[in-house]
Amino acid sequence: MKITFVLPHAGLAGGIRVVAIYADLLQRRGHEVCVISLPKPVSSWKSRLKSLAKGQGWSNFQPEASHFDYVDVPHRILESFRPVVDRDVPDGDVVIATWWETAEWVANLSESKGTKAYFIQHHELHEYFPIERVKATYSLPLHKITIAQWLVDLMATEYGDCDVDLVPNSVDLKQFSADLRSKQANPTVGMMYSTVNWKGCDLSLKAFSLAARQIPNLQLVAFGKHQPTADLPLPAGTKFIYKPEQHTISDLYSSCDAWLFGSRVEGFGLPILEAMACRTPVIGTPVGAAPELLANGAGIIVPSEDPEAMAKAIARIAQLDPSEWSSMSDQAYKTAHNYTWEDATDLFESALYHSISFRTKIACV
Repeated sequence: MKITFVLPHAGLAGGIRVVAIYADLLQRRGHEVCVISLPKPVSSWKSRLKSLAKGQGWSNFQPEASHFDYVDVPHRILESFRPVVDRDVPDGDVVIATWWETAEWVANLSESKGTKAYFIQHHELHEYFPIERVKATYSLPLHKITIAQWLVDLMATEYGDCDVDLVPNSVDLKQFSADLRSKQANPTVGMMYSTVNWKGCDLSLKAFSLAARQIPNLQLVAFGKHQPTADLPLPAGTKFIYKPEQHTISDLYSSCDAWLFGSRVEGFGLPILEAMACRTPVIGTPVGAAPELLANGAGIIVPSEDPEAMAKAIARIAQLDPSEWSSMSDQAYKTAHNYTWEDATDLFESALYHSISFRTKIACV
């Protein structure tokens, strides 16, 4: 197949990493793959001054890495931040939108560019987006491929589309792995740091603070692409790594006895699988793929918006005896090994052939 992925700015977001993996593996299977993305949006002078005031430098003037730096796939970055149009896209068999705005552009492309598909990794109804426009993209005549059962169900119940392919995310077991280890004398939990509200960083930090009152030697490890802010500070003594090198992230996961996943909403939640592949149990809210991934003892599900429940789960794991913790750690590792990118690419490849073969969408009845 001749396959084109149409992306927004191809930075270091988790969804971009997923597309980079599929582009690379599909090309290795003999498909002709190309990627088209936008340059980094230009911030206003006001935003740049705020960035400078926060000690984060002049935004947009700093070169930014991309997950496509690590794969050898043809990647064209447009000269300006604008819609993708026919002249940008080669003729092919399938052209894939990868988020709501690219779906609008792909829907307007000529048929010669290929069957139109929509790879949905989240339900992007955030207050900072034009919500009605976003909703409208889920009703466009594009074949949908998505990553979690809740999104398959949502496309049917909210948008009347029952012809949706499910392709769960996976984990790179070469990058994310760890040797057998024991529970630590000083219990340590980890988390992703983000200033984006729906990521629930504030809930995880509150849970850590509550748990630390019961466990005086409790330690926190955090990393993220945002520097800590005055509005969302990290506790004193936190080990924080800003934009860690990709090859070091496995060590961060495996330095923890539990990983906190406090998201309010999530498409999938890749850090859950990554932590589990590093033998780290996860304490998570029931969003994204967490209900499926944590169902068999690989961690603990806690209610959303409930830092007290998360704090109790932290204390529970900290108080496990070594054999009990090892059992939970082993289950996390085994669960993660049920999800490989080769298996996921089999499903994604089949979904693309499905897109080409069935151009008429099936409405729910």
